[in-house]
Amino acid sequence: MASQAWCQKERVKNKAWFVGILLTVFFRIIEIISDVIFWFIHKKKEKTILPPIENLLLLESASSLARKIRDQKITSEEVVKVFIDRIQAINPIINCVVDNRFDLALREAQKVDQLIQSGQKDKETLELETPFLGVPFTIKDCFSVTGLRYTAGLVKRKDIIGQFDSDVVALMKKAGAIILAVTNVSELCMWWESNNKVYGRSRNPYDTNRIVGGSSGGEAALLASAGSPFGIGSDIGGSIRMPAFFNGIFGHKPTRGIVSNFEQQPVAEKVLQTFLVTGPMSRFCSDLMPMFRILAADNIAKLKLDEKVKVTKLRYFYMENFGKVPLLSRVHPDLKEAQMKVVRHIQQAYNIPVQKVEFSKFYHAMEIWFVKMSTGGNPTFATELAMRQGEVAVGTELLKFCVGQSDYTLPGLAMGFLEKFSLASTHPTAVKMMAMCDELRRELQELLGDDGVLLVPPHPTPALYHNQPLTKPLNAAYTAIFNVLGFPVTQVPLGLGSWGVPLGIQVVSNLYNDHLTLAVAAELERAFGGWVSPSTITC
Repeated sequence: MASQAWCQKERVKNKAWFVGILLTVFFRIIEIISDVIFWFIHKKKEKTILPPIENLLLLESASSLARKIRDQKITSEEVVKVFIDRIQAINPIINCVVDNRFDLALREAQKVDQLIQSGQKDKETLELETPFLGVPFTIKDCFSVTGLRYTAGLVKRKDIIGQFDSDVVALMKKAGAIILAVTNVSELCMWWESNNKVYGRSRNPYDTNRIVGGSSGGEAALLASAGSPFGIGSDIGGSIRMPAFFNGIFGHKPTRGIVSNFEQQPVAEKVLQTFLVTGPMSRFCSDLMPMFRILAADNIAKLKLDEKVKVTKLRYFYMENFGKVPLLSRVHPDLKEAQMKVVRHIQQAYNIPVQKVEFSKFYHAMEIWFVKMSTGGNPTFATELAMRQGEVAVGTELLKFCVGQSDYTLPGLAMGFLEKFSLASTHPTAVKMMAMCDELRRELQELLGDDGVLLVPPHPTPALYHNQPLTKPLNAAYTAIFNVLGFPVTQVPLGLGSWGVPLGIQVVSNLYNDHLTLAVAAELERAFGGWVSPSTITC
């Protein structure tokens, strides 16, 4: 009997191996064909070049602008007007800003200037109480901002106006920052290209034929184009980090549970609150830490942001890929080389070993994420598409989509369709994946401790052509797994690759060790130059 059981087990194992090989070969063939098709479609399309950067203020960090405003070297009104002008110049090209409060922002800037000129508070007090006084910022269109459209890219929400500020907007205002505009997202923030039926598609500033990522894609494109000093995104599967990567800026996904998600659409409930995180985005790493301090609010006590980090004393690890997953693209050679440049820099500049590691459980990254999301206790995506008033008839809407009559995007409808096949939390496979997630978290915690960082590719490829993510839906695995694990991750730009679009790397650390990833990001910015302007600079 034991022998028969063993033989049966081996047959199942061999069958699974054979199916995996077939899937891999089939996917590679489809991927090659689709890559050729998309290249052929776009090869003759001209890139639209952004207007040049003609004002030095557009090249300053938010922290630098705040300091100069306090010192009365520049005025807040001047800064706000410069960024309004830049938005008006670039938005017709990249379609990133979907609603604005320019007039109100200018009036608020004038009041800031009057306060500073009055001398009621000295510079030290202003810096302590309002560290970003007079500096404009932007946020993705899934957070409530008083008086601005609050659609989350859903047609049914197109007439909804924010009645009050989300927690993170209120915190930034309290710190003196001036909200300028809201930016484009994917439909209900659940796809990695920012395109919806309300505002249309955002375009990559480095190549307008390519994606900006999602769901914080409009925000990342705006920041990369010097249209805003800094901004706020949210991330449930990579929605800060993928857009930050595709647009060559910095983005930080904090440790789970640190930053408030209040008044954000769609509402994350129960366990999904621990997967969804809100965090800072900027062209300059120096803005992430002060902004994160503000967003963390009272939860800052759980972190070690005041702890001095010596990057030469840290332990470094790197992963090349998640294995030969059948439906996951191979890591692009440009990204492999970018990662190895980082590894060589750490080894040579600081004489520190960088250990290559492999975790077999990362092979199941997307399975783990899907199971954790589908068993998290939230309403179905089809229910969210209907604004929690019944469910969207996905089959009917797919037919309407085929004739151009649906109010929903194909990725949104596909998600609504596929979730019908999701597993119950008690299903053996779901139980296995949830256990695997916990085991992987423990293994990584043991590896990283309180002085280790892990370097991981941000995505298998640089920014794809528009709609091409539909042929590679599982490529989000490289970011999504860290949402369910809960670890802090900072996305770091590493120049441009052979496609003319940004490269980058993810820096991961243990829970509540955000200060480590931010410190390493700052070092990599120093070593590799950070953000590269997509526009010519004439000032």
